[in-house]
Amino acid sequence: MRQLDRLSRRELQVLRLIARGFSNAAIAAELYLAGKTVETVCSSIFRKLDLYPSDHVNRRVLAVLVLLREDGAL
Repeated sequence: MRQLDRLSRRELQVLRLIARGFSNAAIAAELYLAGKTVETVCSSIFRKLDLYPSDHVNRRVLAVLVLLREDGAL
C-alpha cells in the first residue's frame, strides 16, 4: 500500500497545497477553512506518514517528498 493511500481526500488536497509552497494561512484562505483546522489536518498528515517532530528535519518537506516520490515526480 502506498503511504498516500492512508490520507483522506482533504489531507491530500492540503498536502498538494503544501507542495506548492502555501503556508497554513494561505491554505486556510484557499480552502475556506479555519487556521486551526489546517493545523489539525497537517498534524494528521504527518502522523499518517509516520513523520514525527524533530529538531533535525522539516516534516513539511518530508511529506512533500513522499508526495513527489509516490506521484512519480522523483
